[in-house]
Amino acid sequence: MSLKISGLFLFLCAFALVSSKVTKNRKTLQRAITAGKHFRGVNRSGAEFKCVQNGFGVFDGPVDNASIAAMKTWNINIVRVPLNEDCWLGIHNHNPAFSGANYRRAVIAFVNRLRENNLTVILDLHWTDGLYSGPGQGSCYDEAAKCQKPMPDKKNSPKFWQWVAKQFMDDEGIIFDLFNEPFPDRAMNSTGTAAWQCWRNGGDACSGFQYEVAGMQDLLDAVRGVGARNLVMVGGLAWSNDLSQWMTYVPTDAANNIAASWHSYNFNYCNNTACWESEIAPIAARYPVIVGETGENDCDHTYVDELMNWLDSKYISYLGWTWNTWDCFSGPSLIMDYDGSPTAYGIGLKEHLQKQIKD
Repeated sequence: MSLKISGLFLFLCAFALVSSKVTKNRKTLQRAITAGKHFRGVNRSGAEFKCVQNGFGVFDGPVDNASIAAMKTWNINIVRVPLNEDCWLGIHNHNPAFSGANYRRAVIAFVNRLRENNLTVILDLHWTDGLYSGPGQGSCYDEAAKCQKPMPDKKNSPKFWQWVAKQFMDDEGIIFDLFNEPFPDRAMNSTGTAAWQCWRNGGDACSGFQYEVAGMQDLLDAVRGVGARNLVMVGGLAWSNDLSQWMTYVPTDAANNIAASWHSYNFNYCNNTACWESEIAPIAARYPVIVGETGENDCDHTYVDELMNWLDSKYISYLGWTWNTWDCFSGPSLIMDYDGSPTAYGIGLKEHLQKQIKD
């Protein structure tokens, strides 16, 4: 080996080492920022239902830069985007204009716009497949992803997360909320060990289902299996309101980058300070906690005011449901128009967020 070749070899080795360290340090920094930031924001509902309910769109309302600018006037730093399993995967013969590749392009473009506006993004698997007619289902009886199901399905939910994780794995400012609101406890008539084992493990641990269930461990493994190390959120039982045994059954995460997802409304059972202190505070002492949804269905903000003050005292992140122009009872909706005019309920979140110092 000549001196010139040897020198070139040493230079390339040194460059590769530095490049590797820079990449590693960048990802470490991203993770530290994501894990340590106090998130306050809103949900942007639409992409979970619009493509399957009437087949005439991907989103409910505008998702352009002007609409994002209106959202930012509330002093938010995070947006949660619920998604539809069928439309992302392009299955079950939904309108191809708003499903498959067209759906994915629209979602990716919206996520990119949010990130360009310095907003962290949560991608939430909201509506999934599985024929289910048991308790808590309402009037929806369809194998396709046309409503909320009590648990993700083994056939397609892991595929969804493999695809989504691979698409967004290079940006750790994007968080993965593995499954919107599990309620295996209703399907199995159990709030104890059986329901929590189903929640984590899926499969044979889940009785009372007409489809094969994926557990939270299956979905987490799907994300990590493609190499994504993004922060993941995992909700509990009772539509993500019951976290009483979350730490006992939390899925194993080789990346050690997992957060508890909690949903808190005035009509939930865990809707008072005593419950928050006994069930939520101990988790927040050991794991990040993100309240993926909060709100109240009485066109008031008394409940969310009390909750937000408590969450701030624990440095717990939270997002209001929802930045859509429905109404403050049935939504509950935060806004009356996409310029950001608040409803009687939304004014509470807006005024609270605008008082906060930007993180």
